[in-house]
Amino acid sequence: MFVKASLLIGIVTLMMTGCSLPKLQDRTNSTYPTLESVLDTRLGQKLPDVLLQHPDESGFYMLKDSMEAFSSRLLLIAAADKSIDIQYYIWRKDLTGLLLLQSLYDAAERGVQVRLLLDDHGTKGLDNWLTLLHQHPNIEVRLFNPFPWRSFKLSRFIWDFSLANRRMHNKSVISDNLAAIVGGRNIGDEYFGATDGVLFNDADVLTIGPIVEDTSKDFDIYWHSAHSYPLEQIVNTNRNIDENYINNSIAKNKNNEQKEQYIQALKESELIKRVMDGEDIFSWSYIQLVSDNPNTLAEKSEYKNSILHQFESTIGHPKINLEIISPYFVPGKSGAKSLIDMKKAGVKIRVLTNSREATDVSAVHTGYARYRKQLLNADIELYEMQRDANDDTREKAGIFGSSGGSLHAKIFSTDHKRVFVGSFNFDPRSAHLNTEMGYIIHNKSLANEIDETFNSEIPLSSFKPVLDEKGNLIWILPDGSVTSKEPGSSFFGNAYLWFLSILPIEWML
Repeated sequence: MFVKASLLIGIVTLMMTGCSLPKLQDRTNSTYPTLESVLDTRLGQKLPDVLLQHPDESGFYMLKDSMEAFSSRLLLIAAADKSIDIQYYIWRKDLTGLLLLQSLYDAAERGVQVRLLLDDHGTKGLDNWLTLLHQHPNIEVRLFNPFPWRSFKLSRFIWDFSLANRRMHNKSVISDNLAAIVGGRNIGDEYFGATDGVLFNDADVLTIGPIVEDTSKDFDIYWHSAHSYPLEQIVNTNRNIDENYINNSIAKNKNNEQKEQYIQALKESELIKRVMDGEDIFSWSYIQLVSDNPNTLAEKSEYKNSILHQFESTIGHPKINLEIISPYFVPGKSGAKSLIDMKKAGVKIRVLTNSREATDVSAVHTGYARYRKQLLNADIELYEMQRDANDDTREKAGIFGSSGGSLHAKIFSTDHKRVFVGSFNFDPRSAHLNTEMGYIIHNKSLANEIDETFNSEIPLSSFKPVLDEKGNLIWILPDGSVTSKEPGSSFFGNAYLWFLSILPIEWML
């Protein structure tokens, strides 16, 4: 027994001492290209004329359709002549993830400088692919808040839970400092309609104009932060990896008919055709970037540097209406009180989140359900997106993409004139643990589109919880029928959610 105990202590000690993060050293001091230096690029030659027609405004195009969202990313990477800066929370090693990695490698081959910053929590199984990219002289890969022990990454939660639990949730693609994509999608087949499994309904925004340089500046802050480590300091990059490694992986990944059809659909993308034909696809508005400061990750309590403070300073307090679309809606005690106080002050509030059957994180649903009656008692309207909508509803994409699957878009609109699109969920994790980013778009038409989506499309694809005359929860189904049983519930499921509800984990949701 003593020998076994000593061995266990030795292993734990080894984990704690041998898996600490290395000291940051020898990082390159790179930055995004100046606007003057990209005027001779393909994007630089196409965009100036339309930008001059809209001084002090930025152009935006909502990427609602999953295929369009993916093709737009390929477009930005293929169009780049000088630089590509990419920042993501999750990057899967599936078809779409590998296609984008290959496109980055191809861009580097034609001389483009590529900087890829990934939160290490979302890079499972990618070390070989990232090593291949990092070995290219025109590509640098950095891992944000990394896990040093690659064979058992999550062990860091044992010896450094407080910091390991704080992640970079930001998502952006920037091409030549002239065009950018920011929004809610990670990189993976479920975000781009390339799988038979659960699909995420999501939203991004493609932008040009002054907002892009703001996004580039923000990327640089993260790139040079104390939490961004060059890949070679975390992963053994002194290995010979065939330059066809990604291509071979893609070939193995697209052997079925569905994936062949997906590749063909990308080639026929209407968005790419419209952009390459020089069509102005953009709406124009004043747009502001909101983003957490990554250097406060270890001490997220600095409110003045947080995205919450920026929301307050850019949006203020809603006076007329507040409409929230969030897959993980956990308002917490203070958030629920704020919403109820707003409602008492005359603000119309409507919320769309995932239903129990549609959520991909059961613990989050318990965090939301805890406040459901309290919000309904205050006459705040709640909608819970159903897992699978019918084919007719799927065609009505609405502001957050095609219906069905699981909601993943993060959007809110205030006072019929301002809209946020980005990575921020209305939950404690986004507010206090992760770093987040997004755009505040000052555009009445977009805000009215969200309002109309709540009026027409959302009721057709959602369950609406309400209280009956006795104060009990009931759900109005899309067909108008009523049930007292929560859609998607079961005896064992109820027992599991009850167990989750008594755990003190809301602060992590």
